[in-house]
Amino acid sequence: MRCTVPETIPPAERTRVVRESHRGAYDRETIYKILDEGFVCHVGFSIDGQPYVIPTLFARVGDAIYFHGSAASRMLRNVSDGIPVCVTVTLTDGFVLARSVFNHSMNYRSVVALGKAILVDGLEEKLKALHAFTEKILPGRWSDARQPNEKELKATSVLRLPLTEVSAKMRMGPPEDDAPDYALPIWAGVIPLSHTPGAPIRDEKCDPAIPTPAYATHYKR
Repeated sequence: MRCTVPETIPPAERTRVVRESHRGAYDRETIYKILDEGFVCHVGFSIDGQPYVIPTLFARVGDAIYFHGSAASRMLRNVSDGIPVCVTVTLTDGFVLARSVFNHSMNYRSVVALGKAILVDGLEEKLKALHAFTEKILPGRWSDARQPNEKELKATSVLRLPLTEVSAKMRMGPPEDDAPDYALPIWAGVIPLSHTPGAPIRDEKCDPAIPTPAYATHYKR
């Protein structure tokens, strides 16, 4: 299912970036690029006044994000009943070392999405979401591995959150020091951060005659 989202999503009162407002972004291209690069989202919800924040894998399909887990989990049992959620995704791009401790920072890109998650009942949409989870992590793996069976599908809940109330916030660039501090004899700059995949490690129970697939050997982000 696809919801209609304009190229620029008008910021709602709840998603408008207030602190450092110049770092906010509301265009779909920026928001979706961050979501597509992230692997883990944090789903926040409240039950009987107790807040919970649960990390889980997710994927974007069209104008919605999907997340999943065990059908017996507390999060998915309650979220599927229509409890409002807050989903966040953060990418860390670098440590920003200023001349003063107070002005140290981090280069990052983040997204906050609010709304009600919808339990996916249709088999076709559920499989589409599971395909998206798998292919996002490792393109080509879905067709190479065994498909989910009926028992596994029943044990897994998938929820869809339409991206209708969402915003991004980012920080990029060098340190920003107080004017007098630029004269201090202290090194300042940025230490870039990135995910670097290592060489595939074969499962001990994997037949040595089975070649390592190219999508694993040459994996890169």
